[in-house]
Amino acid sequence: MNPVRNPFAPGAGSPPPALAGRDDIVSGAGVALQRVLLGKHDKSQMLLGLRGTGKTVLLNRIEALAESHGHLTSFIEAPEDKSLVDLLYPRVHKVLRSLSMIESAKSATHVALRALRAFASAFKISMGDVSISVDPEVGTADSGNLEFDLSDLFVRVGEAARAGSRAWTLLIDEVQYLSGAELAALIVAIHRVNQRRLPVIFFGAGLPQVAALSGEAKSYAERLFNFPRVGALDEAAATSAIRQPIEDEGESIAEDAVERIIERTRGYPYFLQEWGYQAWDVAEASPIAARDIESASSAALSRLDAGFFRVRFDRLTPKERDYVFAMAGLGEGPYRSSEVAAALNESVQALGPRRAKVIKKGMIYSPAHGDIAFTVPMFEDYLTRLRAEAGDSASGGGAG
Repeated sequence: MNPVRNPFAPGAGSPPPALAGRDDIVSGAGVALQRVLLGKHDKSQMLLGLRGTGKTVLLNRIEALAESHGHLTSFIEAPEDKSLVDLLYPRVHKVLRSLSMIESAKSATHVALRALRAFASAFKISMGDVSISVDPEVGTADSGNLEFDLSDLFVRVGEAARAGSRAWTLLIDEVQYLSGAELAALIVAIHRVNQRRLPVIFFGAGLPQVAALSGEAKSYAERLFNFPRVGALDEAAATSAIRQPIEDEGESIAEDAVERIIERTRGYPYFLQEWGYQAWDVAEASPIAARDIESASSAALSRLDAGFFRVRFDRLTPKERDYVFAMAGLGEGPYRSSEVAAALNESVQALGPRRAKVIKKGMIYSPAHGDIAFTVPMFEDYLTRLRAEAGDSASGGGAG
């Protein structure tokens, strides 16, 4: 079939041709966005899920929805090596520049810009090309305490947005990479604007441990946020994610072919896109048949092994690779930390620092006390293939 017309789009954050199975999340976000714009309270949201479940796609969809409802938006991807204040500064400045063009918001925006200038000075933010030609507001957002100052800043931005009959939506992807102090300050700031009924709302996305991290940062986080779970699609949604894009192109796929794709992908959205993409390219003609899925599966796994899985594996040190190989050797997770320790002939306590480093890198998480699991679906299968291909040298070479 013509590869130019292939409707599938496997990629990091690439929007799928059919956003199946996420209607409740998108609908809930739409209601919250409209309520906040009217000055009514609604909860911010933290989307939780494994890698490849479509959290970033959902955040992008929510951002577009926010803009359609008259919100100004700021999208941040939290990296491991940059502070939240450095990421926020240029984006808040951009929002305030937009608000400064609204006549009714000019006075409040000027005040907010002074607060942003004070904030930048307090945290020694490198302004670069984004400079502010106003004097800082003394006593606002300038204490050097992130919890106090971020709250002050958010309040000023919210007041400027309200004066202009607009709202501000902040979206942060990869929330698990924020430090404990940054996450706590963000939660306090959102709590403060909620108390003031200001038109500010937050949507975050991160790995499953973010819910526990939020609770540890501030005990009231569970009352402040909704935590929608973004997981594998059920059979009906997975079927729609495969069938609809193909039929929209005027082609078709056999029912047993769809069943095989769902079985191989376990309903995970990124994998559905990859298998759909390969099935389209492998098939010589419509309808795509079950026999095409075997060739498509080989091609899909080769691409995943060389990209999606490999880039994550390559971030691990040799000792950390030993740890995840030991996990995979136990079969399908979750795994008991004690079982992994036994497989490595070490104590749980001795392995604690190594386990913590792998968690910090976003490769594993703790779904329950004493348990660990991969954040990447089907990663244990990849490690099993890797070890089988290289034999003992995969583990021995990793340890070298």
